[in-house]
Amino acid sequence: MSQVTATDLYEVTMALSYVREDMRAPATFGLSVRDLPPGRGFLVAAGLEPALDHLSRFRVGGGDLQHFAEALRCPVADLEPLHGLSFDGQVRAVPEGRIVFAGEPLLEVTAPLPQAQLVETYLLSLVCHQTTVASKAARCVLAAAGRPLVDFSLRRAHGPEAGMQAARVCALVGFAGTSNLAAANRYGIPASGTMAHSYVEAFGSEEQAFRAFARTRPGPVTFLVDTYDTDRGVATAARVLKDLGPGPGCGIRLDSGDLFALARRARTALDEAGLRDVQVIASGGLDEYGVDALVRAGAPIDVYAVGTKVGTAADAPYLDAAYELVEYAGQPVMRLSSAKVTAPGRKQVHRGPGLRDVIGLANEEPPEGTEALLRTVMRGGLRTEPPDTLDAARARFEADLAALPEEARRIDRPVAPVPVVTTRLSALTTVVRHRTEARTRAGR
Repeated sequence: MSQVTATDLYEVTMALSYVREDMRAPATFGLSVRDLPPGRGFLVAAGLEPALDHLSRFRVGGGDLQHFAEALRCPVADLEPLHGLSFDGQVRAVPEGRIVFAGEPLLEVTAPLPQAQLVETYLLSLVCHQTTVASKAARCVLAAAGRPLVDFSLRRAHGPEAGMQAARVCALVGFAGTSNLAAANRYGIPASGTMAHSYVEAFGSEEQAFRAFARTRPGPVTFLVDTYDTDRGVATAARVLKDLGPGPGCGIRLDSGDLFALARRARTALDEAGLRDVQVIASGGLDEYGVDALVRAGAPIDVYAVGTKVGTAADAPYLDAAYELVEYAGQPVMRLSSAKVTAPGRKQVHRGPGLRDVIGLANEEPPEGTEALLRTVMRGGLRTEPPDTLDAARARFEADLAALPEEARRIDRPVAPVPVVTTRLSALTTVVRHRTEARTRAGR
């Protein structure tokens, strides 16, 4: 079974209908987020690279037709018009790592209508999940205020592939490492990890566990010190580390309890033992809110490991996103249903200083002093440039984050910038609305 079948059933039905009705004219669909989730002052565009990989490989084969036919309870021959359909359209998109806001298209797909329709579900899944997690992780970066962050989310992610995506986008926004070995290998992210409480429990004492771990683990070691009594665990770790003669990068990890108080006591104990270079690492249910509170309180924590709440974007786990038809056969179209009105036509987002954005039509002259966010990344079903890198995406993110207004950067009650719509786009929206309403009244 190929990724082609990872779609909603109605996408297949619609695409087949378009082919049978000979509705193959170019269609443009725009993928955008209607409203930011609660507690968000911005989003970080992510998921484009795997989306382009998917489109590059997209082709409906015989096996796909078989699965479609089984789902639709019809003969395979009925679906033969879809056989061999591949994506040969154009994609304009916001590069990964750019900060974006509500109402702005993250990408636009222009292709023959059946193609553009059939890729909808997979594109939404890739872009929405990764943008959601990247945006949560970016807020952790803000909260950590320069302290390293490590992704620990795989074991609590919504499936292994979701964990892979989370590790990737965490690295994209600047995380220092991941516990996910597969992601570390696939994306070139530093692998990081310590030990579990079960490891300590399997030995007769903490000291035995720590010494055995140090004999097995090459390089710097980090000891988990809160399996039993945390203060005693820190003292034991300090004793073992002194015997080992710790090199750079060794640490102790706190995973539960009052992390502020425990970190202060641990730091004091390590310093008194002459282990000033040993790091204090904190984990255990942390996200940007917990990290922000600890940083503001002055907790002597060197590294934060975040997992469950970040990998699942627990406080805002989805985006109110849509993939809407905005143009078909050269004519702008729009949706009028309540609370889900769309603006017609192909668009461009022009960014000015301070991330002041203007949304206009794709063929409008850009306002002076702005840059265009959407760029052509695929034409004729082929990439227009080599695959992007995490380093390049991270550089874009860091530049945008530095320019983001302070009120949008806040962890508590952020205020998101609101893009401005050009006069031409507003005028087109009015014209198309009136035309669509008139056709609706006339029953056409």
